[in-house]
Amino acid sequence: MFSLTRYTTPCPEPINSQILQMVVDNLTDISSVALPPSNLLYNIYQYAVGFEVHRYLEALEGSKGIAVELVVAMDEEKLVGFCLYLPVKDDPHACGIAFMAVQAGLRRQGVARAMLQDVLARYPHAELACAVEKVPAFTAMGFQVRGAQGTQVLMNTRNYGTDGLMGVLDVAAIYSSLEVRQIHTYLLQKHGKRAMVDAEKQRDRHLDQLARKVQRFIAER
Repeated sequence: MFSLTRYTTPCPEPINSQILQMVVDNLTDISSVALPPSNLLYNIYQYAVGFEVHRYLEALEGSKGIAVELVVAMDEEKLVGFCLYLPVKDDPHACGIAFMAVQAGLRRQGVARAMLQDVLARYPHAELACAVEKVPAFTAMGFQVRGAQGTQVLMNTRNYGTDGLMGVLDVAAIYSSLEVRQIHTYLLQKHGKRAMVDAEKQRDRHLDQLARKVQRFIAER
């Protein structure tokens, strides 16, 4: 069994730590880049996406000018899943799902559905982007396909998007940060320039394949 808790202010540090560990452990599943662990750039994306989620968790205290809310599913002290979402300014019924994950061994047990139902009870007009493979699951939860968004399928609980504005973090600043450059330098020294160039080419081909897959999926509907 699990229980749900909603946070609109910073959550306890032990929960933060478990959320960030879940992000690192499930990067391929959580990130729109969906990079496999075999790619040498994987560690860079682990850090960058983990730091992005960390910044959103920090924003719960309200000083970053971004509206953030969080639902966590807990089994006593253990994190089962989390859903981090961004309420839309000027539209009290709308939000965007930024990150959602469930522990690998505890999926298909209604955790994601319960968390989303909790969010939709307050924000019935919700939007998210997901991999093609996850579309049926979100369709069953009341979402409908709206189109393509890069490497993911854009879905919404309604057949239109909100006119309100949603505050988001400057992700580009994270990828150009000193920490990311330091990780890249370390990987370059460890694996060599040729291997890193190959990793970048593999990533770019991977992203192109994902984008084409989404376009085919949308075209065939």
